[in-house]
Amino acid sequence: METFLGYERSDSSVGVRNHVAVLPSVACANGVAAAIVRQIPEAVLLQHSIGCGRGGLDNEVHTRTLENLCRHPNLAGVLVVGLGCEVLKSEQLEQAAAQASKHVQRVVIQEEGGSRRTTARGVELVRELVARAKEIKPGAVALDRLIVGLECGGSDAFSGVTANPAVGRACDHLVDQGATVILTETTEMIGTAHILSRRAANVEVGAQIEEIVGLQEQKCVDVLGPMAELVISPGNMDGGMSNIREKALGCIVKAGTRPIQEVIGYAEKPTRRGVVIMNGPGYDTDSLTGMAAAGAQVMIFTTGRGNPIGFPMVPVIKVISTTQAFQRLEDDMDVNAGVVLEGQSLEQVGDQISDVLLRVANGEPTKAEINQQDGILCVYTQGTSL
Repeated sequence: METFLGYERSDSSVGVRNHVAVLPSVACANGVAAAIVRQIPEAVLLQHSIGCGRGGLDNEVHTRTLENLCRHPNLAGVLVVGLGCEVLKSEQLEQAAAQASKHVQRVVIQEEGGSRRTTARGVELVRELVARAKEIKPGAVALDRLIVGLECGGSDAFSGVTANPAVGRACDHLVDQGATVILTETTEMIGTAHILSRRAANVEVGAQIEEIVGLQEQKCVDVLGPMAELVISPGNMDGGMSNIREKALGCIVKAGTRPIQEVIGYAEKPTRRGVVIMNGPGYDTDSLTGMAAAGAQVMIFTTGRGNPIGFPMVPVIKVISTTQAFQRLEDDMDVNAGVVLEGQSLEQVGDQISDVLLRVANGEPTKAEINQQDGILCVYTQGTSL
């Protein structure tokens, strides 16, 4: 079995990076969290827009997402920055990190005496966390410990011809090695439930696939009415796509051909290895956050038009669908799948993607990491604002 250099954690998970994260428990603490990271650039900032003003299912999902991000295997340590009066308590996030045996500290703005004092204290604590993280050394780990998230964004008509099926070849190789791959973006499965359900490992999983795709299709009809077929972006249309079913047929091939073992909710962790479907939205940054919270240590992001976004603590490998687009955006792209149109086979490009993935798992930075394309965490919200 193939191996990579990973960071073994006390909770039995394995990271491909060894970061210290600064996580605000509420958006009101983003400024202080950012001020801390500006002084310690080795740390990663996990800014987001939630923490209050939500109820019901949204509050449950947001709590699960942030708690699971605190537990992420790519993190050696976490500083939680609280405000003091938020709904999503900083103590909860601190406890989640501690349960995963992270080195964890917490500061609260209203208790420390304001932004400047909290920033100064936070800087001290993060310096300590970074020093402790540097003591952790990687070791050889079997590839079956890897969870890979799959994403497509800024797709064009060639995405389903070159980039996505090439990633599918790489995913077949990963699954055959015992690894796990997560396919999400339920909106971009509309019209393909019958194809995906045929790949289900059992009848129950097949029924779950039919259910989540059917519900998402109905939601699109409820919101868009007769325009539901066009639930794709203007850039997708400019890139040659005509409707959501066409996009979906290209989207689902990212997950290869192996049986689908499980359907999980947004930001939930897989319980089975192999191909897993996460029920989540089509918006790229929501999807990346959900897969990171599910424990994906690496993500593969295919694009046709070109999308540079990465993720703060998870390396994101960019695969672009045409050579013309690759040449325009070479600084942002890791793999040019457009060579399939020039004579290389999907298998050859799939092998290249597998090779890049292994190098990234061993510590090689992706273009998104080099360019610090971290962005802000976007967490799935279904509209229960108060």
